[in-house]
Amino acid sequence: MALFSKKTTTSIDPVQKELIENAQARVRQKKNLYRHFVAFLAGAILLIVINQVLNVGEEFKPFETPWFVWAILIWTFFFLIHLINVIVMSKFMNKEWEQKHLDRLVAKQKLRIAELEESVQVSHPLPEKKSPILTDPNTSLDNQNTPL
Repeated sequence: MALFSKKTTTSIDPVQKELIENAQARVRQKKNLYRHFVAFLAGAILLIVINQVLNVGEEFKPFETPWFVWAILIWTFFFLIHLINVIVMSKFMNKEWEQKHLDRLVAKQKLRIAELEESVQVSHPLPEKKSPILTDPNTSLDNQNTPL
């Protein structure tokens, strides 16, 4: 006879689960930012080496500036956008912000639906229901010959 151990299941509070998920998402964002920064540094060094040591594209100098400087500047711009998105925007536009705006839009939509329903009720009212007239209160409706 095999012994079966009871699995203990732990239930995580939905609030705790949401906090954990938010923390995991934030860690992924920062991890990707660090990866981008390392790739940026390695790429910048590689571009400098390609141009200065290997003399690739030595004659290409837009606005009298070596091409690798422009490439690094463009990459810096994209890195700064990523940095601002992770550090600044994530603090303002987090899950709480999303939920607040979602609730506001749902409330606005419910209000609009209520207005439309009221408009329909006014312009196309439903006919009034007539209650059946009981000829004999002791007899069920099925057994009475009354029009409905």
